[in-house]
Amino acid sequence: QVQLHESGGGLVQAGESLRLSCLVSGRTLPGVTVAWFRQDTGKGREFVAANTRSGYRPYYADSVKGRFTISRDTPKNTVTLQMNGLKPEDTAFYYCAASSTVILSQIRSQESYAYWGQGTQVTVSS
Repeated sequence: QVQLHESGGGLVQAGESLRLSCLVSGRTLPGVTVAWFRQDTGKGREFVAANTRSGYRPYYADSVKGRFTISRDTPKNTVTLQMNGLKPEDTAFYYCAASSTVILSQIRSQESYAYWGQGTQVTVSS
């Protein structure tokens, strides 16, 4: 059973940075694709970024490309999301998700992920 635990959320001002971490247990990182999604109040859950099992190529939503960086620390079994240049529209609950069977064409779809963390709140004030 894969378990995910997010940390690192908080309240920051626009332009500042935050670093989210997703600790993966129950499976080693080379065996899973890990993604970040976010959901703001009253809105649907949206894809943010993903790091494939190989860790070779990251995927980003257009809205965060150039500002967010997803990376993995294999020895620590952790995937991080470095968020720079935060904007008020980045405010949301951020979730870590994982799957060992993601098809690349569906990597941005939340239905591709079987395992989810509890989430962490990110609030960006203007």
